[in-house]
Amino acid sequence: MSNQKEFNWDDFDTKGFGEGYSKEKRAEMEALYEGTLNEITEKEVIKGTVVGINDKDIIINIGFKSDGLVPASEFRDVPDLKIGDEVEVFIEEQENSLGQLVLSRKKARMVRAWQDIEDALANDSVIEGLVKRRTKGGLIVDIYGVEAFLPGSQIDVKPIRDFDVYVGKKMEVKVVKINHTNDNVVVSHKVLIEKDLEKQKAEILNNLEKGQVLEGVIKNMTNFGVFIDLGGVDGLLHITDISWGRINHPEEVLNLDDKVQVVVLDFDDDKKRISLGMKQLTAHPWDALSAELEVGSRVKGKIVNVADYGAFLELAAGVEGLIHVSEMSWSQHLRNPADFVKVGDEIEAVVLTLDKDERKMSLGIKQLTEDPWTKGDMVTKYAVGTKHTGVVRNLTNFGLFLELEEGIDGLVHVSDLSWTKKIKHPSEFVKVGDELEVAVLELDVENRRLALGHKQLEENPWDTFESVFPVGSVHKCTVNSKNDKGAVLELPYGLEGFATSKNLEKEDGSQVEVGEALDFKVTEFSKDDKRIVLSHTATFKEEAKPAAAPKKAKKAAPAADATPAEKSTLGDIDALAELKEKMEGGKK
Repeated sequence: MSNQKEFNWDDFDTKGFGEGYSKEKRAEMEALYEGTLNEITEKEVIKGTVVGINDKDIIINIGFKSDGLVPASEFRDVPDLKIGDEVEVFIEEQENSLGQLVLSRKKARMVRAWQDIEDALANDSVIEGLVKRRTKGGLIVDIYGVEAFLPGSQIDVKPIRDFDVYVGKKMEVKVVKINHTNDNVVVSHKVLIEKDLEKQKAEILNNLEKGQVLEGVIKNMTNFGVFIDLGGVDGLLHITDISWGRINHPEEVLNLDDKVQVVVLDFDDDKKRISLGMKQLTAHPWDALSAELEVGSRVKGKIVNVADYGAFLELAAGVEGLIHVSEMSWSQHLRNPADFVKVGDEIEAVVLTLDKDERKMSLGIKQLTEDPWTKGDMVTKYAVGTKHTGVVRNLTNFGLFLELEEGIDGLVHVSDLSWTKKIKHPSEFVKVGDELEVAVLELDVENRRLALGHKQLEENPWDTFESVFPVGSVHKCTVNSKNDKGAVLELPYGLEGFATSKNLEKEDGSQVEVGEALDFKVTEFSKDDKRIVLSHTATFKEEAKPAAAPKKAKKAAPAADATPAEKSTLGDIDALAELKEKMEGGKK
């Protein structure tokens, strides 16, 4: 036992790790060992080396007294990871409850990403990101593993209609805003384009000149033209400069985002308004017209526009001729061109005038048919005395124009409408569109004049009226109207007569009033002027005179006055009844 107490454990030699050292030696060795280890701080990113790999964990040596473990799932994006690779990790804990160093590659990447994003914002540097998906108002772009928002207005300098085309594609962006409160990042692709465009724009404007051909992209379309992006500079391609042919809207021949070639037509001093042309890049269609085309040629085309004065016929794209409304029909009464043609009609026409230098052409379609005035049967068909029925086309103060057939018109003077009625204006007798039967009074083929009459279809009743209304005969008349000069009277058979004011005095001294029916004596009859003048006063004044005359004269006077009137009235009653019936039938 005494020997055991005297045993010196410090001098005992063993092969165990760390044994065999004295306390002083051990302290010296520990101090030396501690000097080889890194001092680490929690919540920071540090580089480490992969020293072990298994199914669950990756063992990382960061130069600390113990190695750290990182779940293998955090290295899924590095399938070819191997021992010896250097990686960045985030120190979550130096020592957990199990005494282990806790590391995270995921958090290291996130911290590093935010540092890179902040550096990019500070340095205005360009970052390449991947467009992950579309969101309301823009796109979500992955930059350094952080989801950033790219507003639709910041995608391009031109309006973007379809965001989906960018999904899954890489895109260069710049960080324009960081919101640390919500960990939001806003990026822009437009700023990159604008910077390039500024240089391009300056170059375009400096070199801009009339006649220059440029390539551009259609960015907007309106009903009056197309706005084209020439590379930071916008120009207007007016609808009339798109095609030599007539188009109603640019969308008929162009599409948004199309790349097109245009020529500079004009620009203002500041070069802010640039006028472009497209059709000017091709030869004018007039230059390709056939040499055989001349006045009198027959051509075919399509109606592309109808106006009040005529219609435009397109023979080829950019080659049009005007068909004036007067050349659509032989009729002398101009009508609406829409009565003859409509847009889209394919018709034939005759060239009337042609000016290739001025690029103007007038056409006619009535020339495809024979002029009715030059037909061989014109003289016999419309000989004087022949009867025809036509349509009233126009009314004037002096008469009406009647169309007997297309191109053949005649004038019916207002005085040739009725034998008995005093017609001041044709509208009292007919209206436009009515059919009217007439007789030819005069034909002048050379001057294309045709005089017609309606009353001539019947015999002149005034030949009969001359015997019915002789001077001195008495008739029952109704006063239709009065004025300062006298009164208009309604006579039998629809005739009108007139009595002066002094002949309207009654036997009691009063005046005849409108609407009264009284006896009137004929004082004047004119067949040529169709005028009958009467007097009521003469009926009783003349009757008073014979009473003072001799007995012999008293007997003779009534007989002389009464017999002719009585004979003419009774003798012609049948003829007048027949005449009245004819007149009423004609009037109807």
